[in-house]
Amino acid sequence: MQDVLERLKEGVRTFRQEIYPRFADSYKEAVRTPQKPHTLMITCADSRIDIETVTNSPPGELFITRNVGNIVPAYGEMLGGVSAVIEYAVSALRVQHVVICGHSDCGAMKGIEAPDGLEALPTVKTWLRNAHAAKTVSDSLAAAGETPAQALKRLTERNVLLQLQHLRTHPSVAGAMAREELSISGWVYDIGSGQVRIAEGTSELFVPVETGAVTP
Repeated sequence: MQDVLERLKEGVRTFRQEIYPRFADSYKEAVRTPQKPHTLMITCADSRIDIETVTNSPPGELFITRNVGNIVPAYGEMLGGVSAVIEYAVSALRVQHVVICGHSDCGAMKGIEAPDGLEALPTVKTWLRNAHAAKTVSDSLAAAGETPAQALKRLTERNVLLQLQHLRTHPSVAGAMAREELSISGWVYDIGSGQVRIAEGTSELFVPVETGAVTP
């Protein structure tokens, strides 16, 4: 365990000696001005996701919250950290866009596919109830002869779309969208290939960024 702490300390030393000096002016300016991120990113807590690197975003541009399964409970059902972040980002920081970002090889989605493996994780199991409707819809769309990988990909997409529905139930989001001050989108990030696919507007089709998104 101490080796892990030392590794973290070494990372801080590298930051202080090599990275901070290159961007010192930006960091100092950030202290003098209030934060004004343009986007709220709701991503999975998976340690393999570095959304700032994926979007090439410097400090100050993204307001980020992460949780198991990139879940947004419907408003009023589980008021807590996620709801507070959404309200603060939309009403106080006035972000212009909200992203819910799922990803490939998601352990939360695997847990939904095989819930018996969650018996030793009762809190996680309860949390993932917020994604059960995605499982129902995904199963109804199953094709004959599909592979487990294909099923997991579809479930991941349906979960992102479900969480977007939940997001729209939050008063701050609903109000800002009605005033046309806020837009939302659903993303799926493939860790292995680096590809990001996005469903914009009311579309349920996830289109690779390189192709260009389709907004009905």
